[in-house]
Amino acid sequence: MMNTIVITGGHHSSALPVIDELKKRYPNINMYWFGHKKTLPGSKNTTLEFREIQELHIPFYDLKAGKFYRTFNPFRLIKIPVGFFQALFLLKKIKPDVILSFGGYLAVPVVLAGWLLGIPTVTHEQTVTAGYANKLISRLAKKVLCAWPQSMDDLPLEKAVLTGLPIRKEVFMRNNKDFNIQNRKPTIFITAGKTGSHIINLAVQKIMPDLLQIANVIHQAGDYSKYNDFDKLSEEYEKIKTKVEGVYYLRKYIFADTIGDAYGNASLVISRAGAHTCMEVMILGKPSILVPISWASHNEQYKNALMVKELGLAEIVNEDKIKDEKYFLQVIKEVLDNLEQYVYKQPFEKNLQAAKLIVDEIVKIL
Repeated sequence: MMNTIVITGGHHSSALPVIDELKKRYPNINMYWFGHKKTLPGSKNTTLEFREIQELHIPFYDLKAGKFYRTFNPFRLIKIPVGFFQALFLLKKIKPDVILSFGGYLAVPVVLAGWLLGIPTVTHEQTVTAGYANKLISRLAKKVLCAWPQSMDDLPLEKAVLTGLPIRKEVFMRNNKDFNIQNRKPTIFITAGKTGSHIINLAVQKIMPDLLQIANVIHQAGDYSKYNDFDKLSEEYEKIKTKVEGVYYLRKYIFADTIGDAYGNASLVISRAGAHTCMEVMILGKPSILVPISWASHNEQYKNALMVKELGLAEIVNEDKIKDEKYFLQVIKEVLDNLEQYVYKQPFEKNLQAAKLIVDEIVKIL
């Protein structure tokens, strides 16, 4: 019987379907979340992760974990041992039966502290290529669950199990309550994971007058107080909204109750190339323009994007090229003019069962 579980890691979108499955099987289970409360270092605003976990009434602990990879800030490096001792204290206090990790540097101190305390860990790898943090976690975990067959080559085969990537059921649901699109123009859904992307936001602001002449836009801009992109984009639209034909729906976050509408209305998705977005556009068969993060560990986002492109669903735009507004707008126009060429439908039964398979593996090690 599983009484208490600690969930941690950098990919909370994977965790949400698993949390649903855990609650379904164990109605009295105690869950705790170790994560980031703030969007990015220096921001005053809270993360989508924090908001959605709070809505589920799961206790949330803001872990002060530091990042080693490509980190030159000594104050962030100091957080590495701080995060470990914080995790050690919390795990001793909570005494979970198991730790469920969704990878990344945030999970490393939690898994390490759990290993020293004899608490078993199950970890899930979302990306095609495992990064440094997940390779270390995989050595300490009892089971390593993989979203993609390719990532199993980087991880201990005796522990590896292919489960697929947990997908939110909400991406398939249409509530038709948030985006009242009346015209016949195509609609573009612009997103960039849970924090938004300043680079993409800036590029959209520059081309907004021209973009809204050819399309409607649903834009998840994030909520990073350092740049105030949301306010700047709002101001730009106010200047031009009576002069353009398309409609602009700006949101800080697209929550679960409207994500299906955002995807459902979209003729084209513009995004970073995180594992979840790539899987969602493949499952939904959505043409996309992907802008991989250039500094992602092991170039994982480019590999994700390349997989979608090879399936015939995406064009890849380099971060530097997106700053060229004429080029960026031209790529968007070309994709919108040739949407019929971007056709692919991924069988998604495995990924709809991923949450169930993950919980099955947790139960086995207990």
